[in-house]
Amino acid sequence: MDNVQFELKKPIVFFDIEATGLNVLKDRIVQIALIKYSPNTLLPEELEMMINPGIPITPEAMKVHGITPEMLKNKPTFQQVSQKLFDFIGDADLSGYNSDRYDIPMLMEEFARVGLDLDISKRRTVDVQKIFYMMEPRTLSAAYKTYCGKKLEGAHDALADVRATVDVLKGQIIRYKDVDYEDGDGYITKTPIRNDIEALSTFTKNTNLVDATQRMRYDGNGTIVFNFGKYIGQPVAKTLYKDRQYYNWILDKEFSTQVKQIIKKLLKEYEQSLSGSS
Repeated sequence: MDNVQFELKKPIVFFDIEATGLNVLKDRIVQIALIKYSPNTLLPEELEMMINPGIPITPEAMKVHGITPEMLKNKPTFQQVSQKLFDFIGDADLSGYNSDRYDIPMLMEEFARVGLDLDISKRRTVDVQKIFYMMEPRTLSAAYKTYCGKKLEGAHDALADVRATVDVLKGQIIRYKDVDYEDGDGYITKTPIRNDIEALSTFTKNTNLVDATQRMRYDGNGTIVFNFGKYIGQPVAKTLYKDRQYYNWILDKEFSTQVKQIIKKLLKEYEQSLSGSS
C-alpha cells in the first residue's frame, strides 16, 4: 500500500490500544502503539510501549490480546509515560479502528487522570472501522484481507493492528476512489472516500452525537439533549440549570471526562445567556 501517500494539512496519528477490559471509564491501557504521519514527510514515526495498568486484567481481555500481569510487572505506569505520549500526539488528528467509541475515549480518560487534556474538539478523527462497515458491512482481519489481499498476522498485537489499520485505509482510498455512497434512505454522497482526511472525517462522523460515549445528541432543532436517563430528549443546559442535583450527580458519577467538560460549558453558557437577557 506504499503507492498511497496521505495528503495532509496537519499530522495524523493512527493508534491502537490493548486494555484490561472494554469499559472506557474503568479499564486501563496495557499496550499502546502509535504511527504518526506528517505533511511533506515520507517516513512515519512509530511509538509503541507496554504499560503497567495498576489494576487486574480481565480473563476475557487476556484471551484476546495475550498480555499477562507477569509481562507488565516491570513496565512503567501510564503516569510515567503520559507526557511522552501527549507530546508525540501533539495537535495531530486521530485515527484508528473502532477508535471513536473505544480507543479515543479511553485514552482521553487516561490522560485526564494525570491532569492532561486530550482535547478532540479541534481535531479531525477518522474511524477506519466506520468506513469499512459503511462500505462493506465486519473485523480488522477481514478488512485487511478485503483491502490488502492477504491474511493479517499477529492480530491483537497493538503495533500489528495499527500497521494493518494504516494499510486498510490506504486500500479503501484506492478501492473507493470513484464510488458513491447511498445510505438507507436513498441519499447519495458523491465519492466520499478520497485522499482527504477532512472529507473522511466528515463522512464517518455521526453529526447527531455530541460525545464519544453517546450520552448527549443534537435534536432536530440543533439543541443538545440528553440521550439517556430520566431526562432523555430534554435540553441539557436548561435541565441542568433547573436541576442542580442532577448536574452534581453527573459530575460525581462515572461519566467520561468529555461529558463532564461539556455539561460545565453548556451550563455556564446558559447562565450567561440568562444574565445577558435580564
